[in-house]
Amino acid sequence: MNTWVPGELPKESKIYVAGHKGMVGSSIVRLLEKQGFTNIVTATSQELDLRERDQVFNFFHARKPEIVILAAAKVGGILANSTYPAEFLSSNLQIQVNVMDAASTQKTPRLLFMGSSCIYPKFTSQPISEDQLMTGPLEPTNDAYAIAKIAGITQVQAVRKQFGLNWISAMPTNLYGPGDTYDEQKSHVIPSLIMRYENARRLGLEAVINWGTGEPRREFLHVDDLAKASLFLLEQYDSNEHINIGVGHDLSIKEIAALVSETTGFTGATQWDLSKPDGTPRKLLNIEKILSMGWKATVSLEEGLIDAVADYRNRLG
Repeated sequence: MNTWVPGELPKESKIYVAGHKGMVGSSIVRLLEKQGFTNIVTATSQELDLRERDQVFNFFHARKPEIVILAAAKVGGILANSTYPAEFLSSNLQIQVNVMDAASTQKTPRLLFMGSSCIYPKFTSQPISEDQLMTGPLEPTNDAYAIAKIAGITQVQAVRKQFGLNWISAMPTNLYGPGDTYDEQKSHVIPSLIMRYENARRLGLEAVINWGTGEPRREFLHVDDLAKASLFLLEQYDSNEHINIGVGHDLSIKEIAALVSETTGFTGATQWDLSKPDGTPRKLLNIEKILSMGWKATVSLEEGLIDAVADYRNRLG
């Protein structure tokens, strides 16, 4: 595969999934294996530190992947992002630049850069279309991470312009599902809620206390839907512009908390700590572009939460 043409990817394609141990990367690997791909390349962070430029260049020279799915990133929730902005900026820039520079040196025909919907301004029209990028100030609690992701989009565009390689960028909405991070310092909304409600149920607590007002609205995509969208885009999409991936509707944090509470079986009260930040008021993606191509999400939030709660319980034992 020296060049890319639209259509079903050959099952023998050499596909490097960067970040295969993470929630996104592991879901993509599961899907590729299920679809019969036979040449999936992976490396743990112990085997390959993507922040180390020489290691990355040597890896690409030796393995020469035909397709790269760049799902590796340093990620976290509001607390982690606002506490360690320098680390989120530096680590993500290093990962992205090293992988893309090595891939462009090897003239890797196809690369999918996985971004984040936090790239968009804090206050912008809803739902958020792709052309809203860099039209206003970012959410200050995760602006460092967002700027790194914006730099990734820009590098993909630069490589397309300079080297003519068919690289693309995708911006998924908020994600959840098996393989998520369950940590008080690092978790995003849904895993944080699952931890609180499931632990409260196990301990027999009378109430769960959540951050903020519960009024902000969020859209959530199951990670297995993202994996399917990633393969779909690798086969069908080729554009200089990044593309949104989402479900097309959102719920308030209060509504999501109620669903998590019900799914875990917690029967106590829910309280809200108004001294804690809310973050962006609303973040719903306009997904008309990917819908028009024939893709749509299939996992409902109710189904996905059952899956996610089961995953957390399996970890607890």
